[in-house]
Amino acid sequence: MKHVIGKYRWTICTLLLFSTTINYMDRQVISYLKPFFCTPVEQGGFGWTNADFSYVTSFFTAFYAGMTIVMGWVIDKIGTKMGLAYSLIIWSVFGIANIFAGATVAAHVFIRSLFGLGEAGNFPASIKTVAEWFPKKERALATGIFNSGSNLGAMIAALFVPWCLTYFGTELGWKMAFAITGAVGFIWLFFWFALYDTPSKKKGLSKEEYDYIHSDEDEVQGNANTPQAKVSWTKLFKYRQTWAFFWGKFMTDGIWWFYLFWLPDYLIKQFGMTPAEVKWPAFIVYGVAIIGSVFGGSLPLFLINKGLNVYKARMTAMLIIAFVPLIVLITQYFGNVDKFGSSAMYLAVAIICIAAAAHQAWSANLFTTVSDMFPKKAVGSVTGIGAMAGGIGGVVVQLLAGRLTDAFKNNPQHAYLIMFFVCAFAYLIAWILMKLLVPSHKAITDL
Repeated sequence: MKHVIGKYRWTICTLLLFSTTINYMDRQVISYLKPFFCTPVEQGGFGWTNADFSYVTSFFTAFYAGMTIVMGWVIDKIGTKMGLAYSLIIWSVFGIANIFAGATVAAHVFIRSLFGLGEAGNFPASIKTVAEWFPKKERALATGIFNSGSNLGAMIAALFVPWCLTYFGTELGWKMAFAITGAVGFIWLFFWFALYDTPSKKKGLSKEEYDYIHSDEDEVQGNANTPQAKVSWTKLFKYRQTWAFFWGKFMTDGIWWFYLFWLPDYLIKQFGMTPAEVKWPAFIVYGVAIIGSVFGGSLPLFLINKGLNVYKARMTAMLIIAFVPLIVLITQYFGNVDKFGSSAMYLAVAIICIAAAAHQAWSANLFTTVSDMFPKKAVGSVTGIGAMAGGIGGVVVQLLAGRLTDAFKNNPQHAYLIMFFVCAFAYLIAWILMKLLVPSHKAITDL
């Protein structure tokens, strides 16, 4: 008779979904405060320039990038349970601390950088958790599900921050936006400590589900019950697999950061929308991206069931997905108000929806390549290295966006045309680099 496999691993995935939702909600708050921050002082704002705003987000991204490699190593060292908990506490505390920064750019840069220290731990811990709780064939789907929290968090921020500014007024509202979103994380901590542990320590986990989690032949030995030596992250740089993940993240993470931090600005400048009006188009973009995240995670499973091995299924899925963002090349054509009138905004947003969904589909698979190629004890460290690379790419993209929008202040559509060209080709270039570095699957066995 066929044994019934339990489903507790999906409870763990749900916890990761909510931590990622909180992570991105806290991160995204500042993008919906940009119009207020960049309003002239005489009109009640902070009087920041676009470059000032890009400095705040870029320093956050740079600090986030630098710390992910450290946080990945720390999480491999202390474990996922405490690693993710400490990370959330740090980012929540410094998210709230933004209320004390006032209008000073340097103060926001400093606090937002420390905020990045905590945020840096979410993905290394989450990817390591997926590797601990799921067999390889389900990891992309699990990653796609929890990674959709990045969209849920952005959707919540899109509605909540404008509401705060309206309900409390701009002078108090921007502070309340930071304070309330920062406080939510402490509620999640209760459920994390109550429900989470590694499979080998989790009481009540059925033997059938435990065996299923550890059913991959190349991972049966050295599973969670076997003590393992920790891996020095410096040793990981000698592997081409590490560099494949590094360049995959460097080339594409910045695109998502661009959609997160600059989409509201694009809608305001391209279509003359007010800050209150941009919340619904942004909400829709991030909502559609959830579909891409889950679909992207399920596509390799479909290909595996058709007979492809895990690596070939993963890379085939990523190649298919990499062609989709080319659609943003036509964003500015259909976003031309003179040509398409009031329909222009809807057409442009529809195109960006597809591109954002493609990014999330790509990301779900890219993250999973780490657990495909590396033993579980190194997953956190390698994910941290890749997140560092993605953060560096994010800094480059955001600084470029800031410089371009200032340079084309009178013609912002030109600045965004250039940015959409960057967004269009990043994924294909990343896929080519990854394939050149790792032409065929080879798991790391000598760590």
